[in-house]
Amino acid sequence: MTDDRHHRIRQRAHAIWESQGRPHGQDRDHWDQATREVDAEDAVAQKKPAPAAASAKPKAVARVAVAKRPAAKPAARKTK
Repeated sequence: MTDDRHHRIRQRAHAIWESQGRPHGQDRDHWDQATREVDAEDAVAQKKPAPAAASAKPKAVARVAVAKRPAAKPAARKTK
């Protein structure tokens, strides 16, 4: 389980526990309910289409003239 998912489940289970009046001995039920809810949220998030800006074709990039450096001169060879 990823740390983020675990953290979200823990927070949701705590909220459920508090909303039910902080009952004793129902921690497993709260955890299971929180897990189902977080998994359902993730499933919905994965099915959402990408935002229009992200799914649109990239626009043409303007080419910028770049000054070319002169080619490096080959090193002089030493002859014996």
